[in-house]
Amino acid sequence: MLLPLLRTYLAPYKRPIAVVLFFQLVQTLANLYLPGLNADIIDRGVVLGDTGFIVRTGVVMLAITFLQVVCTIIAVYYGARTSMALGRDLRAGVFGTVETFAAREMAQLGAPTLITRSTNDVQQVQLIVFMALTLLVTAPIMCFGGIAMALRQDVELSGLLLLVIPALVISIGLVIRQMRPLFRLLQVKIDAINGVMREQIMGIRVIRAFVKEDYEGRRFGDANRENMEVAIAVGRLMAMMFPIVMLIMNVSVVLATWFGGYRIGSGDLDVGTLTAFQNYLVQILMSVMMATFMLMLWPRAEVSAERITEVLRTEPSVQAPDGAVPVTLSEGRVDIQDASFAFPGAEHDVLHGIDLVARPGETTAIIGSTGSGKSTLLGLVPRLFDATSGTVRIDGHDVRSLRPEDVWAAIGLVPQRPFLFSGTVGSNLRYGRPDATDEEVWAALEIAQATDFVRRMPEQLEAPIAQGGTNVSGGQRQRLAIARAIIKRPAIYLFDDSFSALDYGTDAALRAALRTVTADSAVIIVAQRVSTIRGADRIVVLDEGRVVGTGTHDELMETCGVYREIVLSQLTLEEATA
Repeated sequence: MLLPLLRTYLAPYKRPIAVVLFFQLVQTLANLYLPGLNADIIDRGVVLGDTGFIVRTGVVMLAITFLQVVCTIIAVYYGARTSMALGRDLRAGVFGTVETFAAREMAQLGAPTLITRSTNDVQQVQLIVFMALTLLVTAPIMCFGGIAMALRQDVELSGLLLLVIPALVISIGLVIRQMRPLFRLLQVKIDAINGVMREQIMGIRVIRAFVKEDYEGRRFGDANRENMEVAIAVGRLMAMMFPIVMLIMNVSVVLATWFGGYRIGSGDLDVGTLTAFQNYLVQILMSVMMATFMLMLWPRAEVSAERITEVLRTEPSVQAPDGAVPVTLSEGRVDIQDASFAFPGAEHDVLHGIDLVARPGETTAIIGSTGSGKSTLLGLVPRLFDATSGTVRIDGHDVRSLRPEDVWAAIGLVPQRPFLFSGTVGSNLRYGRPDATDEEVWAALEIAQATDFVRRMPEQLEAPIAQGGTNVSGGQRQRLAIARAIIKRPAIYLFDDSFSALDYGTDAALRAALRTVTADSAVIIVAQRVSTIRGADRIVVLDEGRVVGTGTHDELMETCGVYREIVLSQLTLEEATA
């Protein structure tokens, strides 16, 4: 998976890669030329006592070394820029793909592994590219160039390469073979640590409330220990690589010295030639060692590339059909007909044959016991997931025939767990409509019954909001989320149990104020509190994923036993019929 991924994402960087290759070639050839000059200094300068030749050749060597340094700096600069650009593009690609995921794909992959894949996995691929452009490009040039230059110095001595190189390749190959499954396991363990950390950070209040700090500490310690054990196993294998290379390199130099010394004694070889051959032998083995270092990184990068590719190739279950044209949904008519839904792999449907109607200027409420499918039903309207059977229509269009962004543009959603983004009160409220004026923002806050606490903040609309809105209370978070939906002025408002954190007085005042802005829009409310929905134009009662009653409050009190039971669990009979 690594090579196809690199072919795709490195295609725009052919020019800087060509620059890297050129300068790496020049600096490697310069490096290969130096041992020959060193041999000439020994054989033609030192042996013959020609000081002038030594100085002239030394100046040439200095000039070549300077050229080598300049070429290396340029090559590393462009290699670093290219690898950083690749990392940026990969992260953008993963992020862009995740943005298209529906609830099904998010549940299938999970947030912890998506975070790891867009950070740690991308870093592994980025690192392999940087090392390839700065080391791996040099290694084959130096290896084959070194072999050619060694043969040029002495063919008989070069016979050592037939023994040394195969021994090195076989030894390294056996070690690398064991590294790939460990690297895959290592990335999984990093996912596990991210998952535990994420749970503990988000649930810190629950942990403290139940005095579970020690338990959670042990949980994190177990995940951390498992990661450590795999990392140590990888480290042991990696630690074996360099001693093997150095052992073979040193044995090779000893053999070359022994065999070369014997030939010098017999007059078949010059001292300078032996010195040059030893330099070339070291360069050849160094190039193999550089390739070895790359091969150590390759298995982990390959695993990371597979994980990244899995995300990039995941097809979102909710997407626009081919040839879908832009449509403006402005009426706010919602029709759900005989809709059923089942989660992937589930044995039974969550929803069965649901029928629901919502019209502009009307409020449609959905109520039912916990687990009856209320939030799932609401999620069908904005296409958070698609019905497995039946149809969901907005303004007469089947939502599956529309572009998701056209559907979302017509909807103002306040989720069951309201989420605020890090920024300010104003930036959060303008999330769905960036051009909203301060007057419109304050008007929305007034309707959402949030004006008082926002005005008490020193910076008011510029007051900072922490990630997730953790620096405001649950009720304040809900009211800000409601104000954010109001500012958008959509054709359809969806409130998923969005009034649960409000006291009864604030709830009533907010619902009364909402009528002024939702007069021309359809409003669908999911609620547990009867007082929130008893005034709705239409109430849909769910029980175990089925509609068991539809009508007004008074009608359902007479005809629907499930609704009557819910009402009487919260109100007295006199209050319910008043």
